[in-house]
Amino acid sequence: MKVKIISDSTCDLSPELIERYDIAITPLSVHCGDQVGHDGVEITPETIYDYVDASGQLPRTSAVNVFDYVREFRSWHQQGYSVVHFCISSDFSSSYQNACMAAADVGDVYVVDSRNLSTGQGLLVLHGAELAAAGHTAEEIQRACTDLAPRVEASFVIDRLDYLYKGGRCSALSAFGGNLLKLKPCIEVKDGKMTPGKKYRGPIDKVMLQYTQDRLQGRDDINRHRVFITHTRCAPEAVEELFQTNFFGPMDLTRLVLPQMRARRSGLIVNVTSIGAVRGALGNGYYSAAKGALELASERLSAQLRLLEQGRSARCRSYATIGICAGMALAVILL
Repeated sequence: MKVKIISDSTCDLSPELIERYDIAITPLSVHCGDQVGHDGVEITPETIYDYVDASGQLPRTSAVNVFDYVREFRSWHQQGYSVVHFCISSDFSSSYQNACMAAADVGDVYVVDSRNLSTGQGLLVLHGAELAAAGHTAEEIQRACTDLAPRVEASFVIDRLDYLYKGGRCSALSAFGGNLLKLKPCIEVKDGKMTPGKKYRGPIDKVMLQYTQDRLQGRDDINRHRVFITHTRCAPEAVEELFQTNFFGPMDLTRLVLPQMRARRSGLIVNVTSIGAVRGALGNGYYSAAKGALELASERLSAQLRLLEQGRSARCRSYATIGICAGMALAVILL
């Protein structure tokens, strides 16, 4: 019998992965004041951020109820599928218990308690989808993913403590002091529960890099077949500052000094990029993009200047419109 992989919306898989692996999603309900909708359908992350900013309160979630699970499982069963369903950790929600009751009613449904959340759960879901594609039975997939769950390591780092305070996870004084000192706590998921980990301090862009290095570098116990790095609401200001420092700044300076160098027909500009322009590190994509953009812009500007020195016309585009591209780690502009 064919196997259908289903997961709660808490797995946080992208639409592309959901489509590629043919995964069905059962959304939890989200309550933003008087507005109630399904997670990822009527209620999006931006909806939640806007609600918190406007009301100062956190939304509530409610598990998928038994009736909705029965309806979902039965619809796939009627199409000739055995079902494997993945739930957020049973310590976080009653979804697992509700799914088990529905599975007992429908039959031929195997429920996996992920003992995790977000893409920690998502890793198990994709593993199950790959096993299904390889021809394993639903029972085999449930057993394999349940055995794998304790070996899935998930954690996250928090920019500000406001949300922990609003959710009752820390006091107002702790939140105020933590934000004042720019503390960024790491939260780890262990044995299906969230526990505090290392505390970082400083700007979030630097903290994220250090956090990623702490979790991944120098380890030989990680299966590198698939690693998820998940973010929420990456601040446009942080990306803009990074590009201003690593791309627009050097190009602005080049534009200022270049006319004087050309007038006296001497001078050398060296824009130093990074190995990140060639091989981006995990969690460092924007930095690599900025360095790659600097390298390509420097390379093209150098070629345009050579044409000008040869008395040939060169069509120049504003450096603000030059595309981002990886290249060498060192770029030199010749006059």
